[in-house]
Amino acid sequence: MKNSSDYGVLMMNLGTPDAPKTPEVRRYLREFLSDSRVVDLNPLIWKPILNLIILTLRPPKVAKIYQQVWMEEGSPLLVLSERLKDNVKSALVKKTGRAVPVELAMTYGNPSVENAAKKLRDQGVKNIVVIPMYPQFSATTTAAAYDRLMKSLKHCPHWPSLQLLHDYAEHPLYVEALANSVRTQWDKQGERRHLVFSYHGIPKRYVTNGDPYSRRCEATSRLVAEALELGDHEWTHVYQSRFGREEWLKPYADATLKALPSMGVKKINVISPAFSIDCIETLEEVTLELGDEFKNNGGLAFDYIPALNDSPDQVDLYVDLIEKNTKQWI
Repeated sequence: MKNSSDYGVLMMNLGTPDAPKTPEVRRYLREFLSDSRVVDLNPLIWKPILNLIILTLRPPKVAKIYQQVWMEEGSPLLVLSERLKDNVKSALVKKTGRAVPVELAMTYGNPSVENAAKKLRDQGVKNIVVIPMYPQFSATTTAAAYDRLMKSLKHCPHWPSLQLLHDYAEHPLYVEALANSVRTQWDKQGERRHLVFSYHGIPKRYVTNGDPYSRRCEATSRLVAEALELGDHEWTHVYQSRFGREEWLKPYADATLKALPSMGVKKINVISPAFSIDCIETLEEVTLELGDEFKNNGGLAFDYIPALNDSPDQVDLYVDLIEKNTKQWI
């Protein structure tokens, strides 16, 4: 039997401030919004807007939002990602009979890609399977994570072998995990409700220029709806988190939820399949902002279905992804 250093796993998520305070939020937003994958405007135009306006006005507001969702152990995104990492590591031991190094890195902020990669190297890892924790590929997320990974290897004298995942938008275990989470919520509340699939939005021109994100999101919604045997009138697909003045992917979540009660849809569940881990966008924007939008316009019942987080179904999914993408090293 080969030893545990034959391969390792690097799980990559977006990132989070180190603390729910204005300086830490400003530092995080500067790194995040300076990435041309995220905002592709001409730097001569974007940098003054970012530094003089956005990084002046937004950090105090965003810090207050983080304070509302911050957990005792830290940022929800980091805490829940770490729990998933630990559970995946334990599951791999049970399934393979050996310890497989598994590390977590953030594209922006901490833990950094450099530190995570160093931990893998210190364990003698020569082959790494990289799992971006984004179910649907987008240049703004998955590709940005890979850009960051390659940049971290720029001065590395000896590269490991890398297996890079594209996405898992249609993976059967992912689809079933989402469907199970909906069934669990329905059992808990004692009724089936209209199901809203809400995905993080991106500017429409990104998709026009070739980003496959919307197509991947639509595939996930369709497959989950089929698994739940939902009719076309029983579910809705929307995009949230719109920012700025240009057109983003439609239908917009806020406008749609505002209109649903007038169409006779008074009770809904919202699920956000683009987020593998609950974070500020789900815990605040969906649960509070979209929930208020719906209820203030005549909605009677609104309940958010949590992300898969560190659930057994998500652990099984990640173990399967790892096994299928490391066969060449075993």
